[in-house]
Amino acid sequence: MSADAQGLLSSTFWISVLSGAVRSGTPVLLAGLGEVLAERSGILNLGVEGAMVMGAAVGFIATAQTGTVLVGLVAAALAGLAISAIHALLCVPLRANQVGSGIAVTIFGLGVSAFIGRPFNGRQVETLHPIALPVLSKIPVLGTVLFEHNGLVYFTYLLVPVIWFLLYKTHFGLSLRMVGESPEAADAMGLPVDRLRFVAVLLGGALAGVGGAYLSLVLAGNWVDGMSAGNGWIAVALVIFAAWDPLRAVLGSYLFGGVLAFTQRVQAVGIGISPFLLGMAPYVFTLLVLVISMRRAEKMTGVPAALGALYSRE
Repeated sequence: MSADAQGLLSSTFWISVLSGAVRSGTPVLLAGLGEVLAERSGILNLGVEGAMVMGAAVGFIATAQTGTVLVGLVAAALAGLAISAIHALLCVPLRANQVGSGIAVTIFGLGVSAFIGRPFNGRQVETLHPIALPVLSKIPVLGTVLFEHNGLVYFTYLLVPVIWFLLYKTHFGLSLRMVGESPEAADAMGLPVDRLRFVAVLLGGALAGVGGAYLSLVLAGNWVDGMSAGNGWIAVALVIFAAWDPLRAVLGSYLFGGVLAFTQRVQAVGIGISPFLLGMAPYVFTLLVLVISMRRAEKMTGVPAALGALYSRE
């Protein structure tokens, strides 16, 4: 057996892949959770890619200027929120087409981020360091896979159950889901349809911004144009795979991150596969999962009935 094959079959290799799945899947998970909130309110936000790239750029610039990653993360969240506010403004009170608005926001975000990020091309900032959690990180295999990551990964461990609780166990979540199912009925019951949809899109944008900052401040430590590299579109597809459920979004994100981590480590052990094919693999995998999910669409539960539909009071 060749040394390359032995490396591929080793337990160290697969533990590294699983740990990489969590690390690489986190930015998609953050953006996906935000999109779950927006789509649960009935608003399809295809501007996630634009919010992520703006978060990546603004987060990096703020960190480079202040030397503090926390400031960069806050700035990234505000940048994602601000660009998503454009989408919310167009789609909620102005009743614009949600698909067209989302694509326009993405193009706008890519252009603005390239412009403001140009002076920072090639610069480096200190990234978030991994923190091994006491006791938990000592658990065999599981400790390395789950508990030797940076603070943003641990933040998502808390965020997922919080969003699930918010959606399914609070009055706000019930109102949000009702607006997404039937804005007419929600309005008749006195719920503020426009306000709930606006808030959901803004929260989603803020999370997408933080997801973008994860790319520049954790995975890369630098800024390059178009850094989001399709992660926003993956997040939108992930929501369909997850059936609009924040818990299932974890599985989808880590599957995408796992394929990405596997291809990176295959290259590292020197397996003779074209790097272009390996680079395509995570996106091809996502498309396959999305096609399979769409073929099961009629059996899927959780699809907001009023998703993408405009609403105005008669």
